[in-house]
Amino acid sequence: MPEATYEKTTHGIRVVAMPIYLEDQSAPDENHYVWAYNITLENHSNQVVQLESRYWQITDGHGRIQEVRGPGVVGEQPVLSPSERFEYQSGVPLSTPSGFMVGAYTFVMKNGDRVEVDIPAFSLDSPYTPKHLH
Repeated sequence: MPEATYEKTTHGIRVVAMPIYLEDQSAPDENHYVWAYNITLENHSNQVVQLESRYWQITDGHGRIQEVRGPGVVGEQPVLSPSERFEYQSGVPLSTPSGFMVGAYTFVMKNGDRVEVDIPAFSLDSPYTPKHLH
């Protein structure tokens, strides 16, 4: 099954997210489900930008919300010139077979302005997610 991609552009910075369910790291009989997510950041603005911090809101299948804030991503605060891109992968465990994530990055523009760049909401679905027909 091909992975879904989710994308959004804010202030000229495009964020593309692709979640991937990790069957080999999950244990459904123990309510442990793990996803990796690939993120691509593309600078379509006309100035140099630096990723300063991240904010994630992770919601599990029961509606429980976990918030994550911190500097940079995967230990880096990449600087992107116009038309440059940066990719990274991270992961998230849940105790339910589905959930979703949404968030924002704070970027510093070359002129010193700070801007919030939206991370598109994306769903975390495992093969164990109940299917409903409407």
